[in-house]
Amino acid sequence: MTERDEPATPPAEAPDTAQEATGHDLTPTVSDDLRPEQREAKAQRLGRRIPVVSGISAVIAAALLGLLVTVRSGELAFEFDEEWAEDVLEFRGPIGDVFSFFMNGLGGGIVGVFVVPIAVASALLIARRPWAALYFVAASAVSAGVVQLLKNLFGRARPEDIIVLSDFGSFPSGHVANAATIAVTIGIIVPYTWVWVLGGAYTLLMAVSRTYLGAHWLSDTIGGILVGVAAALLMWAAFAAPLERERLQRLTEVSARNAARAQAHVTPPARSRDTGE
Repeated sequence: MTERDEPATPPAEAPDTAQEATGHDLTPTVSDDLRPEQREAKAQRLGRRIPVVSGISAVIAAALLGLLVTVRSGELAFEFDEEWAEDVLEFRGPIGDVFSFFMNGLGGGIVGVFVVPIAVASALLIARRPWAALYFVAASAVSAGVVQLLKNLFGRARPEDIIVLSDFGSFPSGHVANAATIAVTIGIIVPYTWVWVLGGAYTLLMAVSRTYLGAHWLSDTIGGILVGVAAALLMWAAFAAPLERERLQRLTEVSARNAARAQAHVTPPARSRDTGE
């Protein structure tokens, strides 16, 4: 047999996998934080971290603003406080008085401290949102507590041209803090754009009314906004999980009820005359 007649040697088979080629197990291992349940837990932790960090930052900002007020104890207000107070006083009149006195009663006293929170919580309970009601009450209580703490800590004097009766301490504004807490908590519970817009407008109008009445400096209202937002965010972090479960359950119930109503209003098919049915 000649060289040409010799059978050709079959080529070596190529390794099917990189593991066969290298002799090492290259199968990727699934890390625990990539598993679905771990990803969900990590997302929940990150979701809580954002309102916690934001809330703490707002509290720190309010405290720093109060510290600046204390450092400038020889002066009643910052320059922008005095300028704003002079500008607002020029607009005093019957219409402004009625509006501002109404906001004064709505945001403070028995109405602001008891009536409004109880009314909102009752409405949420009627709507079968008990966790939302508890969240709203808790955020309102924390906001009021932080306001009183800062008032007694800094003891800022109120403007001299005040025309309403108020308690001790000008910084921060309790009325504005209460308004900001209501705006943020309701916006979280009922997450619609128009709710946030109304809440923001209510908070700003409350701030203007407080300076109009001479009850607060402008910086007091800024501190009140920071405290109110902080209380709402920190309590949101604490109630986030039950609030979300309650919201999804409520949506499911509403969807099922709407589907049942739609089915009840469906016109049954007409009977066929040919078959006599």
